[in-house]
Amino acid sequence: MLNKINLWKSSRKTLSIDERIEHVLKQPIPNHIAIIMDGNGRWAKKRALPRIAGHHEGMRVVRKITMLANKLNIDTLTLYAFSTENWKRPKQEVDYLMGLPEEFLGKFLPELIEENVKVCMIGNNNRIPEHTKRAVQKAIDKTSSNTGLKLNFALNYGGRAEILEAVKEISNDVRNGKLIESDIDDECFSKYLMTHNLTDPDLLIRTSGELRISNFMLWQIAYSELWFTDVLWPDFKEAHLLEAVEAYQRRTRRFGGIHSEESQK
Repeated sequence: MLNKINLWKSSRKTLSIDERIEHVLKQPIPNHIAIIMDGNGRWAKKRALPRIAGHHEGMRVVRKITMLANKLNIDTLTLYAFSTENWKRPKQEVDYLMGLPEEFLGKFLPELIEENVKVCMIGNNNRIPEHTKRAVQKAIDKTSSNTGLKLNFALNYGGRAEILEAVKEISNDVRNGKLIESDIDDECFSKYLMTHNLTDPDLLIRTSGELRISNFMLWQIAYSELWFTDVLWPDFKEAHLLEAVEAYQRRTRRFGGIHSEESQK
């Protein structure tokens, strides 16, 4: 098996991006990919640049990866843009990060519209500046009728906070007679989450070499395939996304059961 994988990796290096896309499209594609975009600060530090330079470079990568995800016919791409814990960072950095959605959408919204991309957002609006909310809402409104890739920004998002809010809403509905306890199952609970209109991620990618989830989509990634890379987000290229999808396509998803071939042994 190891020899087969090494041979496959060696042959892959001779293929162009377009040829790899063609090969990938012949196999099952993950419906929903979620990415923890990590390493912007370290990328900048390695170059003796301010941290915000790394975030700016990371913004360019978002565009490239979005366009490729759309080309691969992926249904949803969720990007962890700002966590509920990121408010602890220096104010200058936080202010810059809160300006990035406005800058990104200001530059690329016409292209997103043209490419049939639909902008979505999960997260809590309560601390997000008005200018950021306006920019995101404008993009959501302008792309609402698009039917291609759902580009879902997780902004001021935290998995634990999302789950706690869902528990509170369910408790309130039970108390008011809108729901009975026996109705509460996985499907019911999922309807109270911010992602109620999305499928769960099939593939979770984290860049920069960190091997943790960082409070991201804790309920939704229960059976996601995980793919980690040492590549810092500003250095993440189309080839890396293809590598992650190719790795996904080589795996067998069991969802707690056993593969049909194993059951026959």
